[in-house]
Amino acid sequence: MYLIGVTGGIASGKSVVARRLAEHGAIHIDADQLARQVVEPGTAGLAAIAERFGPGVIAADGSLNRAALGAIVFSDEDARLALNAITHPAIKELTKRIMQEAEARDPSAVVVYDVPLLVEASVDKDYHRFDLVVVVSASTEIRIQRLVELRGLTPEDAALRLSSQVTDDERLAIADVVIDSNGTLDETLRQADRLWESLPARIA
Repeated sequence: MYLIGVTGGIASGKSVVARRLAEHGAIHIDADQLARQVVEPGTAGLAAIAERFGPGVIAADGSLNRAALGAIVFSDEDARLALNAITHPAIKELTKRIMQEAEARDPSAVVVYDVPLLVEASVDKDYHRFDLVVVVSASTEIRIQRLVELRGLTPEDAALRLSSQVTDDERLAIADVVIDSNGTLDETLRQADRLWESLPARIA
């Protein structure tokens, strides 16, 4: 198995790059999707969140009220760390199992792990030794603009979310490959295509 970690700040375009690599044949594991799975109704993760943050973060249907939880954790560092302490171990265990299953099916598979918190969660120090780390990078201004236009956040909320993550410099320090997503979608996709074309030589 050849394992690629794709990371980047919120609204950097990392998932666009990861999905493009999947279109070329990589197995795509989306950490955000796994994060939703580990807090579904009936999970230990959701029960722990309700105990820590109170009933206000649980919706009427028993699911997680993400907006209510986000309002708490993006403005309170201790709350964010408490949430991470609940969810990160569960996500790592689930990821480990999925990767083992992928490698068992095809030992030569290219697996792309799309993980926003690769630096924050020290992912590579636990189960996942990356063969290649790809950082998708865009300016703060571009990412705030995307959060406002595409996700409906206020500029203040967008800036708050960016500030809750590690700095661009910290991400770039671990990068083997940097994809600049400040330009158009097509420009970002072409960089992902070139990365895929380079993989046989990298793997060899």
